[in-house]
Amino acid sequence: MASRRSRASRGRRMLGGVAALAIVYTVLAYMFVPLAWEFFSKPVFQSPDSAPRLTETADHHAGDPVNVALVGSEAAVKSAMAAAGWFPADRLGVESGLQITADIVLGRAYDTAPVSRLFLFGRSEDLAFEKPSGTSPDQRHHVRLWLFTPNAEEGDPLYLGAASFDRGIGVSHETGQLTHHIAPDVDLERDNLKADLVKSGHLQDSDIVAGFHHALTGVNGGGDPWSTDGDLWIGVLRDAP
Repeated sequence: MASRRSRASRGRRMLGGVAALAIVYTVLAYMFVPLAWEFFSKPVFQSPDSAPRLTETADHHAGDPVNVALVGSEAAVKSAMAAAGWFPADRLGVESGLQITADIVLGRAYDTAPVSRLFLFGRSEDLAFEKPSGTSPDQRHHVRLWLFTPNAEEGDPLYLGAASFDRGIGVSHETGQLTHHIAPDVDLERDNLKADLVKSGHLQDSDIVAGFHHALTGVNGGGDPWSTDGDLWIGVLRDAP
């Protein structure tokens, strides 16, 4: 009986130790490290006089390539993306980080799972959307969008975006947080988003800026290679109802 109680006590201590390690990891990865990046890392401000081609990480490594643009108000973007079957991503934080970790482990859907932050114009994305692929959030279609023309006198708002497909989960080399690794063919995601918006009926017009990218291959801050034909797709959205 004493031996049984001893084993049960050791089991409880082990579970307590695992729980404590999980709490320490979560606090470090999702609270202290992001705050440290905020303090020590100041993204270089990029003038909106010319459209940037690549996003960047908080420590100025190259991120994912810009490959889409949407013309329309924030309301029009949100309405069109919802009609196209894309969900707004939750903000990255402790609660959402724990939820996506649990859902990946348990194979549960998380349609509004957070995305890691990338920077353009010296700030993180203004909007982010995703479309699930399967029942687990370890694979998904997603796009980050940055407002490029914020003033009404400059015409209709223009959002520049980086669309890519998350092929699986891994650990960030920068923060230790769980993060996604993208599939190399970013053009496929650009075209997938275009097709979804066409089907939604919210697309008024579209165009292609050929040769937008001069470098057709690269590696993002997570070490993921990408390739593109160099074209930027622009979608003009109808006004939100």
